[in-house]
Amino acid sequence: MRTHVVRPSELGEPELRRWRELRGADPSLSNPFLAPEFTQGVARFRDDVRVGVVEDGAGVAAFFPFERHRGGVGHPVGFGLTDLQGIIADPAFDLPASELLRACGLGVWDFDHLIAAQRVFAPYHQVVRVEPIIDLAAGFPAWEAEARAMAPKTHKTIRYKERKLGREVGELSYDFASAEPDDLRLLMRWKSAQYQRTGRTDRFTRPWIVGLMRHFHETGFGVLSVLRAGGRPVSMHFGLRDGASMAGWFPAYDTEFARYSPGMIGHLRLAEGASGSGLDEIWMGRGGKEFKEWLKSREIPIAEGRVARPSAGAALHWVRHVPLNRLRDKALDNPKFYRQADRVLKGYAKLRGRSA
Repeated sequence: MRTHVVRPSELGEPELRRWRELRGADPSLSNPFLAPEFTQGVARFRDDVRVGVVEDGAGVAAFFPFERHRGGVGHPVGFGLTDLQGIIADPAFDLPASELLRACGLGVWDFDHLIAAQRVFAPYHQVVRVEPIIDLAAGFPAWEAEARAMAPKTHKTIRYKERKLGREVGELSYDFASAEPDDLRLLMRWKSAQYQRTGRTDRFTRPWIVGLMRHFHETGFGVLSVLRAGGRPVSMHFGLRDGASMAGWFPAYDTEFARYSPGMIGHLRLAEGASGSGLDEIWMGRGGKEFKEWLKSREIPIAEGRVARPSAGAALHWVRHVPLNRLRDKALDNPKFYRQADRVLKGYAKLRGRSA
């Protein structure tokens, strides 16, 4: 096999068609984060995005999108933002990962949401978790019936709060795909406020992420859904759409209406709107949110780990990142530890706000 590295903009229509063919043959690749539009979109705002194109005697066998940083350190495209990662290839595709990295000029490649079934990186898994998926292939009524059966009390409570929100605040309306730039700006403000409340890094202080969101919104690859009460936005969600699949990405709500659980109402409306717009599935992303257990229909194993070839850059990367990652893994795998860590972060955010 031969691998050559190109910028995403250098991929021609035959390569993009092949990329889509490979995804269409494997349901685990249907997630929009693995679409060429995502890699090309990120590349508009970052100069470190590349694609390894692997060829065999029959033509292109695989595409390996990645970011290449100093010291030969590699990451998945949009690392820190993506909820699914992997190589775009046939499920049976197998190539030594070290050989792939060498051909791409990488000494190390980190991953944290990798499709666990992919053979290339299987020896390098350190932790395997799952990503929940809402399955709408049978239609929204069928999915809602399953969700109601899974947690009848929760479903009844959310529907009650939905009716109460309509009575007390104003008639509810839902726009599955708002094209309004003001709505997107509001969602980002809400999300920034959430990051600050919870002690997380505010992603929207990075101009390239703001630009990426606007680009996806303008091109339609990003779908902005808005729940309104009395004409006022109370809950929003920005996800990526490709074909019949959606990747959940940025949900947010107005905290003034928190007592009505607008985020949960928004997720039910999102599923209904997605089904009505021809979508068959919503990938919800890995995370410690209990509501995903109620909403999910199925799940897919995803892995976290790193591939490293012997190099000074790989050794330095291990020292800087691996011990911290292992501590984080313990928090994610232990619900009690996760809640304690969450409280610490929120407490830190309050102290930081008082001293500002």
